[in-house]
Amino acid sequence: MTRPLTVLFLTSAHKGDAMVREVKRQGCRVLLVTEDKLRHEPWPYDAIDQTFFVADLARYQDVIYAISYYCRSEQVDLILPLDEFEVELVAFLREHLRLPGMRVSAVRHFRDKLIMREVTRAAGILVPDFTQIVNYDRLREFMARVPPPWVLKPRSEAGSMGLKKVHSDEEVWRSLDALGDRQSYYLLEKYVPGDVFHIDALTVESKVAFVSAQKYGKPPMDVYHGGGVFTTRILDRAARETKDLLKLNAKVLKALGMTHGASHAEFIKAHDGSGYYFLEVAARVGGANIGDLIEYATGINLWREWGALEVAMLRGESYTLPAARTDYGGIIVTLARQEHPDMSGYTDAEIVWRQDKPYHAGFIVVSPDAARVEALLNSYAPRIAQDFGAVGKPMGPQRTGISG
Repeated sequence: MTRPLTVLFLTSAHKGDAMVREVKRQGCRVLLVTEDKLRHEPWPYDAIDQTFFVADLARYQDVIYAISYYCRSEQVDLILPLDEFEVELVAFLREHLRLPGMRVSAVRHFRDKLIMREVTRAAGILVPDFTQIVNYDRLREFMARVPPPWVLKPRSEAGSMGLKKVHSDEEVWRSLDALGDRQSYYLLEKYVPGDVFHIDALTVESKVAFVSAQKYGKPPMDVYHGGGVFTTRILDRAARETKDLLKLNAKVLKALGMTHGASHAEFIKAHDGSGYYFLEVAARVGGANIGDLIEYATGINLWREWGALEVAMLRGESYTLPAARTDYGGIIVTLARQEHPDMSGYTDAEIVWRQDKPYHAGFIVVSPDAARVEALLNSYAPRIAQDFGAVGKPMGPQRTGISG
């Protein structure tokens, strides 16, 4: 009897249930490694053969020792991350255990914001002017040449975590003093005001097989640090803006070496008319329920298809994307003052999903008309802010927070 393939998932957040279920449906043996604090989360245990709880997945060496020990008696064929913070850990494990998938050097194109800027700029892609924080003479030259404000940005955090907008040389130096020996893990970048977009895609054999372009309402950095209502909506697929962004996203993925898997990339269209700038990309499904938004509008569950794609690649088989719908959708979410907000006053027929998380309120709306989705989000934003809105304290560089 042929041994079933064994797939091990690592995550420090509860997400990706559809991916876990799909891998199990494909006939694989499924293992889950997560943290003790998530022991009581509603994991899809019916699709998981073994679950292991550890104290802290950030302790890379301990995790590598533990999984290597497990592999003395059991064979693992593939290791996959479910959260941004395990992408690099999984790459180290693949490297160490000689397993398939992106290894350390390749993954850093999708984790290290300094590397991804260097690579895409060399490929002729517009990025905000930036400098590495190592040599102080180069840093002084940058601040003399590029007018503030700037963004002090961690190289390997998720989304808007750890970002700090700074307005003067003195503020930069004081921030670096506070970082101490950690400062070389940051970069300084020109702040570019503009509209922010995200492109979510599945890549198969180095070609984009599925892609969806969205536009944030308020930039995520502003929501994360200043509070307010988070919104994003699928762009009109026939618009010139959408076509330009899709071409740019494909160019970014090619430059960074994406061969197969899910990606979530962000771009900004500068208010000064200088063009579209690449901001960052992650080798994962977008957070903040973006995957749910895309599924409700198109029928494509990015988590499920990512799982199916990974198993097909492991088996040396071809992967075929299911047919997608072409409806439009939008999501609106806010932190709420109430533990369980009463959202019964929102009754539009286009509402297909309601947030069910303590101290959060929000909806996903779907319509065949992109303008209708935009109108609904615009009308809901002030209502939701008044009915439920709360402002939380931004969290520092750690494994938590709301981020695209």
